[in-house]
Amino acid sequence: MSSPSVLTDRAIIAVSGADSQNFLQGLITNDVGRLASGSALYAALLTPQGKILFDFLLYSDKGGMLLDCAAEAAETLQKRLSLYRLRAKVDIVRRDDLAVLARWDGENGSTGWWRDPRLPALGWRTIVEGTDAAVAASPASAYLDHRLALGVPEGPDFGQDRMFALDADLEELNGVSFDKGCYVGQELTARMKHRGTARKKLLPVESSAPSLPEAGTPITAAGSEIGAITSVYDGRGFALVRTDRLEGAGSATLDAGGVPVRVLKPQWLFS
Repeated sequence: MSSPSVLTDRAIIAVSGADSQNFLQGLITNDVGRLASGSALYAALLTPQGKILFDFLLYSDKGGMLLDCAAEAAETLQKRLSLYRLRAKVDIVRRDDLAVLARWDGENGSTGWWRDPRLPALGWRTIVEGTDAAVAASPASAYLDHRLALGVPEGPDFGQDRMFALDADLEELNGVSFDKGCYVGQELTARMKHRGTARKKLLPVESSAPSLPEAGTPITAAGSEIGAITSVYDGRGFALVRTDRLEGAGSATLDAGGVPVRVLKPQWLFS
């Protein structure tokens, strides 16, 4: 079993109160009713037009739920949820006293750890008091390397209000329920699913160069654009790619801003 990493790029928002479950059920992409004790749920909050604003992991907590989200988006997410609160009996509080730990490799024998609902290979997570996070022996960068090796995107790879949920692999990562009823952005998401109009996928991309070009740089094959880079982590990152054009490119060399790149097809996405 690997040593746990403290995910300093994550933050916790607590949603509690008598109406907390119904409140979130009417907003987010997944079915809160499926959230059992000892398990986690992956979900997103969309715009009315079906584009991702925030993604997060959801855990059951006494009297409510805990949202494990990107730290850079936590304040904005808290404000957005508060806008929807209206007369609901819900408290929405950022919990800076809590920290997120992750571990992977081998079997998990510890209590209080949740299997990552997106992909089993991502491992397990838990939430601890911030003062207890010192037990983490691995830096957050170790988990980032693990996630990138698996080709699993997260919020910074989507951006805000830029990408549809189904283009961003949320269905394959178990983040969307198609039978839970209405939520913000549900109509367009369901239409894309049932009409099969999602032709783009968020795919991992890499280069032998020290760094990929900046986000927004088009990826071309024989001069024709097949997608664009969305996030960069030195020589790795993600790109939103037209899968039909990628297939049509065959063995042609892919280029992004003069840098040769490779677009990868993770087994979990194409199995």
